Amino acid sequence: MVEFLRPDWPAPPAVRALATTRRGGVSAPPWNSLNLGDHVGDDAVAVAENRRRLRAVAGLPEAVEWLDQVHGSRIRVPGSEERCADGRFSDRPGEVCAVLTADCLPVLLCNAAGTAVAAVHAGWRGLAAGVIEAALDCFPDPPSAIMAWLGPAIGPQSFEVGEEVRNAFLTQDRKAETAFHPSGRGRWLADLYALARLRLRRRGVAGIHGGGFCTYREADRFFSYRRDGTTGRMATLVWLAEE
Repeated sequence: MVEFLRPDWPAPPAVRALATTRRGGVSAPPWNSLNLGDHVGDDAVAVAENRRRLRAVAGLPEAVEWLDQVHGSRIRVPGSEERCADGRFSDRPGEVCAVLTADCLPVLLCNAAGTAVAAVHAGWRGLAAGVIEAALDCFPDPPSAIMAWLGPAIGPQSFEVGEEVRNAFLTQDRKAETAFHPSGRGRWLADLYALARLRLRRRGVAGIHGGGFCTYREADRFFSYRRDGTTGRMATLVWLAEE
């Protein structure tokens, strides 16, 4: 059975969302088992079956148009055929917004009216490049009317980075210093959740939910690129229910 998480956020009834785990698919090791990425070396037939199972179990209104993610800040909007993007925004019922991750932070956004949603792929490069801000700019609403959910990502005790990553954030906002702690080896432990919250709050988003997962440490539940190298991808999805 396909296993997925339901976001713990007070989204309006029209907003549907979920995040998959690695459980419930047909892929063989090292992609076992619910790998949804078709770019990681897995058998194409297995990936297609995993995607079919996801759509059936989750009751998705349409097949997902997966993005070609590049750790940037481009957001696909309705009417665009752009595949190379790290987020998708929609105000059209039945149009599924989805991102794939295996340590990077998936962020879901929706407005209080339940008329617009977005899914964002936010690794450290995307966060520093402003991918969350780019997604917020797609909404016609003020940031105070938007809520966010932070999905499964590598946790703050497992994400070791160099000085260049820390500097990429501190040069933009000195408050980001609180999201980095010495690892004891001349490097830093980075908290993606804290970095995302800082950027959301700086833009005026107060309703921030989720976080607290660690894809690296929870090996039986989540894929982790940093832990395993060759591995699968999980999906985090949001859409507006059709009337």
